[in-house]
Amino acid sequence: MCGIFAVFNYQGDIESYRQRALYLSKKIRHRGPDWSGCYTTKNHIVSHERLAIVGVDTGAQPIVSDDENLVLCVNGEIYNHKQLRANLKQDHVFKTHSDCEVIMNMYKEMDTDLVNHLDGMFSFVLLDVKRNRVIAARDPIGITTLYYGWNSKMPGTIYFASELKSLNEDCDKILAFPPGHVYDSETEQTTRWFNPDWFDGERVPSTPVDLKLLRETLERAVRKRLMAEVPYGVLLSGGLDSSLIAAIAARETEKIASGQIRDYKDDERYDESGPTLWPRLHSFSIGLPNAPDLIAAREVAKHLNTIHHEYTFTIQEALDAVSDVIYHLETYDVTTIRASTPMYLLSRKIKAMGVKMVLSGEGADEVFGGYLYFHSAPDDASFHSETVTRVKNLHYADCLRANKSTMAWGLEARVPFLDKQLLQLAMNIDPKDKRPNRAEGRMEKYIVRKAFDTSDEPDVKPYLPDSVLWRQKEQFSDGVGYSWIDSLKEVSLSKVSDEEFATAAQRWTKDTPTTKEAFMYRCMFEEWFPQEACTASVVRWIPRADWGCPEDPSGRAQKAHEAAYENGKK
Repeated sequence: MCGIFAVFNYQGDIESYRQRALYLSKKIRHRGPDWSGCYTTKNHIVSHERLAIVGVDTGAQPIVSDDENLVLCVNGEIYNHKQLRANLKQDHVFKTHSDCEVIMNMYKEMDTDLVNHLDGMFSFVLLDVKRNRVIAARDPIGITTLYYGWNSKMPGTIYFASELKSLNEDCDKILAFPPGHVYDSETEQTTRWFNPDWFDGERVPSTPVDLKLLRETLERAVRKRLMAEVPYGVLLSGGLDSSLIAAIAARETEKIASGQIRDYKDDERYDESGPTLWPRLHSFSIGLPNAPDLIAAREVAKHLNTIHHEYTFTIQEALDAVSDVIYHLETYDVTTIRASTPMYLLSRKIKAMGVKMVLSGEGADEVFGGYLYFHSAPDDASFHSETVTRVKNLHYADCLRANKSTMAWGLEARVPFLDKQLLQLAMNIDPKDKRPNRAEGRMEKYIVRKAFDTSDEPDVKPYLPDSVLWRQKEQFSDGVGYSWIDSLKEVSLSKVSDEEFATAAQRWTKDTPTTKEAFMYRCMFEEWFPQEACTASVVRWIPRADWGCPEDPSGRAQKAHEAAYENGKK
């Protein structure tokens, strides 16, 4: 991934503004430490901070067409770029080996409809100089981050940036650019382009699960995300989601190392290029000493024969990092901050090894109803509707965490569970198949576990040890060590007095903190982002009180977690 900063229709001297634009773009250089580019034309400016993963030798941005009419900046990866090139009707000269340049030539043939053909994670800004037009778009679920802003003193000017921190000084209105949408300056409208049939949460699907197809679709999602020209690895918490991604990636890497030719004849949409470095998979985990995740991750790494890297942190190291984490996250959401801090620390360790890309397991809990509070769903329709809502809001929570915690150190995280084809399959499965039922012995994400259970396939090597395949859900912020969240609560009690806490409702009418921990985070957020406009893009997640769930978002607070201990299933 990379960092984008762009201003369309600047009301002033654009060349004089260039140094200001470079300063604002530099605020997100952590996203793209490999190179910087800036291009001005008329009263527009486009800047890019590059993290080179594909087309390393020639992929510098902004990409400018030979006639200087089109200027393109992209943050993300287009996995089907070779197929898209091959499907272009006209002859186009490509200036780079980048997976992103195809967007520019697709625009010439398809206009904004091009977004419907992209398979990947992306945010982009494309300037059409001749038409004095800018279009911007974001991937279906919001795996990449994008914001846009306005300055009331400059009507008609619009700003775009990968992170809030590049806009808050110059804009008095800032919004998160909605996933699955495209903006067109000619209409000044932001319209939805991603409209799958499952987006209607009131429509309850009835398609029974096909376990074989589910397994194959996830395997394909992982395979395409191994497109890279740099060292890569997997984040391995030892939970089901990251362990499955690691297991599939390990099998794919082994095929490459052994010289096997992968068969793509049945699906020509996807790029056949893959990793050429580190033929043995590297895995990474973090936690407090003897944390549940560390123990489980060791077992998985041994089973998969990965080169495993285990890191521990102290409570104090994590507490010291919280303020910086909030600066990078640009949110005050409690559960996001709790989970992001260990991920932020781990990402720094990984980048220090020279790794630029990792696979991660985000999205599975939303898609398959894997969080422990889903046990409390009153019926199938409610369960399904909640999964749809959670997937739609991923860009405020786990996608934001996965993107910004890693990109704080120039590390890209790819998330196979949010593959567009996998979503189409999984979100149309009958919720009766997806919903956990303790009385029937069906734990959370049962169908995912069953799809990769090879106990009745004697010729197939097990993907994971049974102890991990059937391990109860641990939210990442819990699994790194229970004392992490406990310590955050204790620190907030000492930092926030009763008198201060009593002023919360007067101080913040939006998202009023209801705990001292939330109050503490809100204060830290305000130190970095004091402008009122900065809160518009923040959404807090609170468990379903109407399902009888406690307010604390920790998985340990849910009844299903206690029940697993009581029944000896832990």
